[in-house]
Amino acid sequence: MSGTVHHRHPGDGWVVCGDHRHWGLHGAAGLFLVRRAPAAPDGTPEPVTDVVLQHRATWSHHGGTWGIPGGAVSPGETPTQGALREAGEEAGIDPAAVRVVAEHVLDHDVWSYTTVLAEAVDGARTEVAATDPESIEVRWVPLADVAGLDLHPAFAAALPHLVRLLEDDG
Repeated sequence: MSGTVHHRHPGDGWVVCGDHRHWGLHGAAGLFLVRRAPAAPDGTPEPVTDVVLQHRATWSHHGGTWGIPGGAVSPGETPTQGALREAGEEAGIDPAAVRVVAEHVLDHDVWSYTTVLAEAVDGARTEVAATDPESIEVRWVPLADVAGLDLHPAFAAALPHLVRLLEDDG
């Protein structure tokens, strides 16, 4: 990771929400990028097989846990634009390599987090890597193995719902 820099954006900062705080002055967003097994001969979509996960830097909020690439949304940016930008910065994900299929918004009135659900356009060849200091590691993880990782608490809580949304979309 030598030579990499931490990207700073005008949306970076904490928002106080009750007795806790959230990152992102204009909200935050992350990319839940998945790939599926090849489609069945009859065209029936196959289930999700893998998801891109980021092992968060120890100095970050809930550091050392696994979650999805994401961060603060910048002023004038949509949550989808912010999620794709952050995924590019943190995981080297090319926005042209994904197909956005849905958004899920967690609204806290003064702050919101948008999970952008997407599928890899060419899943077998979509490469990911830790591309800035916010990541210890970024990799494709088999969906069946995700629950065995030390997950970011909010991601762990949302995961079953996010997978259901993708299965319903499939």
